[in-house]
Amino acid sequence: MAEPTTRIVESDVLIIGGGMSGCGAAIEARYWGGDDLRIVMVDKAATDRSGAVGEGLSAINMYMGGRHGWNQPEDYVEYVRNDMMGISREDLVYDIARHVDSSVHMFEEWGLPFWYDDDGLYVREGRWQVMIHGEAYKPIVSEATKKAIGPDNHYERVFISHLFTDAEDSNRIAGAVGFGVREDVIYVFKARSVISAAGGATALFRPRSVGEGMGRTWYSIFDTGSVYGLVIPVGAEMTQMEHRFVPARFKDSYGPVGAWSQLFRADLANAAGDNYFINRLPELKKYDPYGSAFPTPTPLRNHLLWTEIQAGNGPIQLKTPEAIEALAAGDEGRKREIIAEAWEDFLDMTISQAILWAAHNIAPEERPSEVVLAEPYIMGSHSGESGAWVSGPEDVAPDGYHWGYNKMTTVQGLFAAGDGVGACPHKFSSGSFTEGRLAGKSAVIYASDNPGQPKTDDRQIEELKQKVWAPMVTFEENQYASTNPDVNPNYLLPRQGLYRLQKLMDEYVAGVSAGFTTNEATLLRGLELLGMFREDLEKLGARNRHELLRCHELIHRAWVGEAHLRHMLHRKETRWPGFYYRSDYPEMDESNWKVFVNSRYDAEKGEWDVFTRPCPQVF
Repeated sequence: MAEPTTRIVESDVLIIGGGMSGCGAAIEARYWGGDDLRIVMVDKAATDRSGAVGEGLSAINMYMGGRHGWNQPEDYVEYVRNDMMGISREDLVYDIARHVDSSVHMFEEWGLPFWYDDDGLYVREGRWQVMIHGEAYKPIVSEATKKAIGPDNHYERVFISHLFTDAEDSNRIAGAVGFGVREDVIYVFKARSVISAAGGATALFRPRSVGEGMGRTWYSIFDTGSVYGLVIPVGAEMTQMEHRFVPARFKDSYGPVGAWSQLFRADLANAAGDNYFINRLPELKKYDPYGSAFPTPTPLRNHLLWTEIQAGNGPIQLKTPEAIEALAAGDEGRKREIIAEAWEDFLDMTISQAILWAAHNIAPEERPSEVVLAEPYIMGSHSGESGAWVSGPEDVAPDGYHWGYNKMTTVQGLFAAGDGVGACPHKFSSGSFTEGRLAGKSAVIYASDNPGQPKTDDRQIEELKQKVWAPMVTFEENQYASTNPDVNPNYLLPRQGLYRLQKLMDEYVAGVSAGFTTNEATLLRGLELLGMFREDLEKLGARNRHELLRCHELIHRAWVGEAHLRHMLHRKETRWPGFYYRSDYPEMDESNWKVFVNSRYDAEKGEWDVFTRPCPQVF
């Protein structure tokens, strides 16, 4: 085994993650930083295809259309409030909504192809969505990003595993440590401000697709919870980590149903062909005022689907043939156009859906497709709101919810964006990019206001370097204790650890096999098992750099899993039926639990503090 070399990189603003929020942060930080500040972006992959948008997208899901008078930012705040069953940081949502259109227009200027109607306006999939030809969406944004920051400030194929703080102030960020995934190099990035813009968590729960199909998930499989796994250990306050998103998607391919349900107006039906949603509408009254809101909140739509399946009325199918016929209205030419649009929707973003249709002899204009609830995902950018507790914009943040710099966490100089910001969901690609821009500008201001470099502790850096490379050493020293490298008493391989974590989360923390249901006793047992698992993570072994990457991704996932479990244990109600159920607290408790559940991990004590903060309505 080769000994890794060390490279030290000095910067003023360090951006971790090359997805949409990271790109937005880099472009905006470069603009405001001018020639005086060095802006560095680090991506574990290739930025052209990294992040959730790297796989392509068929629509931009957050657009106000302000220049046409379609919507106002306050309208979006109300939509998010209702979809989150009352709990969101309205100041953060508003801040993105008032800036997001400018980001979308930037994408258009860079060459992203939009769909236009006969009047030259964007074709709208729904109230907030505009259609795009989005297979090259991320490469287009990536090109603009790389041009802005320059090749010397852009590090690809480098995974950041740890953050570190000032030697004299543990609540001030000082930089990050990581390693090259294609070279034996450990990187030490020193910075005055850091933006955590890595991805949310997929594959934390055992997926529905197992065996050969294990890599087929709804959210990007590259997103492994690093945006949380980096900031939790350094003491950043987190919020709403109990929240998760359980998407209703086409079975086995995880293809989105949004275009079919919104653009093509397709209905979901049970095995008898009935629209179960209409039949079960009285169930929503239990969750008023949100149950009566329009559109029906995502978890409640899930709840109706799930109760229909539990009643034995499945499978649930999306009636695609009827939708196509209704839109075509007997016009064969128009029918062919609709069918082509339907196929392109998936070829732009979920090719597996087109492959599955072909493999199952399904033509969507002739046969419906089965829809199920997928496994849970932890995120802050789509329909989930997990993430760091950050400072809001000075002009609209409630008292106590702004502390100097917009999008800064409770750790001085550490900012977050995209999946990393909690209680601010429904950002999607355009909103994440916009939130990155806002964080990038604030990080530049912070770095300018604090020109002195943070003090680094060489011993701390050396300890982190040893932790980075430890799985390689563990395997090297113990590989001959058995004749089969997959079975060894002295180390745990990352794939084995991932299976173990997924099983734990699935069975104890309300995964698919548990019917998305748990209770206090089950969660406490899960916490006990998770404690044992975390002890065994000290014995991770890696046979190569690829497995070293998987080891540290697994460690980040474990941080996410523990935060999720502890928050869920603290919130004693069922606020998001359809996402998860507390069988010991089956009702929504608006009077006691319309609050943010927050937490902070104390590294010195190795202890968690979980508590609540008020949830004021700003708009």
